[in-house]
Amino acid sequence: MIGVEASKAEEFEELRPLLFSIAYRILGSVGEAEDAVQETWLRYDAVATRPESAKAYLSTAVTRISIDVLRSARVRREAYTGPWFPEPLLSDPYQDPERAAELADSVSTAALLLLERLSPLERAVFVLREVFAFGFDDVAAAVGRSQDSCRQLLVRARRHMAEGRARYDADRQERQKLADRFFDALRDGDVGGLRELLAADVQFAGDGGGKAPALARTLVGADGVAKILGTVFPQMSRIDMSLEPCELNGEPGAIVRDRQGRVLHTMSLDVADGRIRAVRIVVNPDKLGHLGPVGDAWATDRELKELRRAAHADGA
Repeated sequence: MIGVEASKAEEFEELRPLLFSIAYRILGSVGEAEDAVQETWLRYDAVATRPESAKAYLSTAVTRISIDVLRSARVRREAYTGPWFPEPLLSDPYQDPERAAELADSVSTAALLLLERLSPLERAVFVLREVFAFGFDDVAAAVGRSQDSCRQLLVRARRHMAEGRARYDADRQERQKLADRFFDALRDGDVGGLRELLAADVQFAGDGGGKAPALARTLVGADGVAKILGTVFPQMSRIDMSLEPCELNGEPGAIVRDRQGRVLHTMSLDVADGRIRAVRIVVNPDKLGHLGPVGDAWATDRELKELRRAAHADGA
């Protein structure tokens, strides 16, 4: 009996990366995806007889749990304060060389925001079929619909995704070089250098969820975005805040930390056609805990404001 249970647990652990990756793409939340995976294990562990295919059973279970969670989450997101962005993901635990391009594209912040436009069923069908290449029989079983119904859901999902999808740079090395130049200019407060790297209609937005200081509205336009970024970040360095470049959701990004090394916010860059077309910041502390200890963004904001007042008084 012990051997059977150990084998069952090992089977689950082998599939855990896939289960998390499915749940994260459906939910856009690291915490909710981890909870969905844990609930999937509890259901699997409680099954008296072993299913014929552990992958089919577990994928179906995590998909159905994620759909249910997403339906309730939609209500909360409609009442969310300010822009809602997915929780930043440092690395996708599931890797498949044959699906590398689809996996990388589907986890980007831009793609996850497009997925938010879909119904929970459309989103699940799209993720299972387009991202993970599940057969329509397995997709139908997972979402509890006929194969014909799933094909119709996929057509609608593809149309919605195509309508909002931008063209992304295929050369990751060139994209990273652009990001390196951006972060160098950011640290230096080089407004002109930043402006050269930004698309004319670049968008700058922050997700604070009403729980941390964030932009009151999305700022659009290279001049305004370059000015605010080039002004604020040098001030941040004066109170010992640090910028740690890293990859977030498969895109160039950074984690900003306070003087104690605690996470204050993340920044992700949406790059297309050799320019940065969006800068997105996640400040909501509820979305940062999986990255490490979270700092007090309100206290940091007050410290920055005091620094600006002091500078203004000296200038006067």
